[in-house]
Amino acid sequence: MVKLIALYKQPEDKEKFDDHYYNVHVPITEKIPGLRKMKVTKIVGSPAGKSDYYLMCEMYYDDMDALKNGMKSEEGKASGKDVMEFAGDLVTFMIGEEEE
Repeated sequence: MVKLIALYKQPEDKEKFDDHYYNVHVPITEKIPGLRKMKVTKIVGSPAGKSDYYLMCEMYYDDMDALKNGMKSEEGKASGKDVMEFAGDLVTFMIGEEEE
C-alpha cells in the first residue's frame, strides 16, 4: 500500500484552517478515485514539547499507479488546487510505502 502524506505547519488562525480543512477540503479529497482511506492526525506536541506541525493527513492507495491516476483525475486536481489556495505555504507532501 502507498500513501500520500500531507504535513501541515501551524496555521495563524487555527479555527479558520479547521473550518476550511474539514468542511471544504476533506469532502473534495474524499472523492479522489482510488483513494482507499484517509487518516487525519492532529499534532499535539513532540518529545521536546511544542511542535512546528499542526496536522498530518495520510491518504492510502493500492499502489503508485493508483496514486498517480488519482492525482491526475479532476477530483485530484480540485483537491490540489484547493490545498494550494488555503494552505500552500503550510503544507509539505511526501509519498510513503507501508511495509508489513
